[in-house]
Amino acid sequence: MATIVVMPQLGNSVESCIIVEWMIAEGDTVAVDQTLASIETDKSTMEVPSTAEGTVLKLLWEEGDEVPVKDPLIIVGDPGEDISGLVPGGESASESAEATAAPEQGAAAPEQAAPAFATERATGAVSPRARALAASSGVDASAIAEGSGPHGRVIERDVAAAIAAGPTLTSAARAAGVSATEGTGIGGRVSVADANRAPEANAPAAVSAPAPAADFPGASTSSPLKGVRKVVAKRMMESLTTTAQLTLNTSANAAGILALRKKVKNADEALGLNKITLNDLVCFAVSRTLPKYPVFNAHLEDGVLTEFEQVHLGFACDTPRGLLVPVIRSAQSLGLKAFSDEAKRLAGAAIDGTLSPDYLSGGTFTVSNIGSFGIETFTPVINLPQTAILGVGAITPRPVLAPDGAVGVQQRLNLSLTIDHQVIDGADGARFLRDLVAAIENIDVTVLA
Repeated sequence: MATIVVMPQLGNSVESCIIVEWMIAEGDTVAVDQTLASIETDKSTMEVPSTAEGTVLKLLWEEGDEVPVKDPLIIVGDPGEDISGLVPGGESASESAEATAAPEQGAAAPEQAAPAFATERATGAVSPRARALAASSGVDASAIAEGSGPHGRVIERDVAAAIAAGPTLTSAARAAGVSATEGTGIGGRVSVADANRAPEANAPAAVSAPAPAADFPGASTSSPLKGVRKVVAKRMMESLTTTAQLTLNTSANAAGILALRKKVKNADEALGLNKITLNDLVCFAVSRTLPKYPVFNAHLEDGVLTEFEQVHLGFACDTPRGLLVPVIRSAQSLGLKAFSDEAKRLAGAAIDGTLSPDYLSGGTFTVSNIGSFGIETFTPVINLPQTAILGVGAITPRPVLAPDGAVGVQQRLNLSLTIDHQVIDGADGARFLRDLVAAIENIDVTVLA
């Protein structure tokens, strides 16, 4: 009996996933737990295992499609099995794959109510890959009457066929009934102006044509935002439009933190301290400062402020898929080595795309460190629904005046704190930075507390 395999719920915060690549094809035999596809959530890339065994009778989505969790993904069953009651639109796998067998005479298919997931989508639906190809080729995807995807969805091969078929009419030219073999619009589109353009029949061939002028506006590519980039774009705009953000800048004497980093780097490898970084030390100091300021370790949602006892510290991580923020849970209770080890585990999994989405949510405060790029100060954007975020800049030399009047040089660590002025006053932000600076400058004592 045919079985439907659905898109799994990969973490409590995931609502949909994008199919990056199918690992199987229709007609393949699959086993339970065999990888079906590589998918991308709004936070990471993962693999989908099969929950059934048998022959793949139908792939219900194209690569690049965004699939809601728990929606049907593929149909698995016995070769040749009738799945017309399961496939959206009522088409069986055999019919869609150039079936040659004649239907059984006198056999009547039992009436079945269409499954909930087989309801028609909105007319004119276009897959992300089809939309990107259409935009880069100057093709109006909405002009394709019906696609070959599920429920008539326009997919990439439909756009490719439209490109091969000839020039595309603009919407105005199509309404005016214009017909022409080639157009002068963007991407070769036929416009209304092309209706009055006289054909140059029997025109003598030019002996030497001048070099064609560069097209205006020139080559370009367009693609819809998706995955991590789409989520980041949405959250950044929401953050800036729903909060009153104020950034305070200061710096800390980096002598102590540099000295401790040098000590642990050169320590006996058996201690496991060699991989502790400057960012680990700064984040560790943050985890020890936050409990003194509950309003900084908080969420503000719909006018309700929720302060947390435990520090669930998020740290911005640059990955091939974009910006991710893994969360070190209960950071205030971890020793320095355990803190550093957990940060390495989370960062590595985030970069590899294997981190569970559950570890990318629930943070109560975030640290963003771009000092390694030479950035001294910047304005970090609050990670909603949190109330504050710390930006860590580069360590830079600054002139200092000694008590005896001599001028020296001091290495200073730059810090930028953005607060939500709805619930945090500037003076409180200054006090938080004052205590954080003290924790960093006396890091050898901080790690012992």
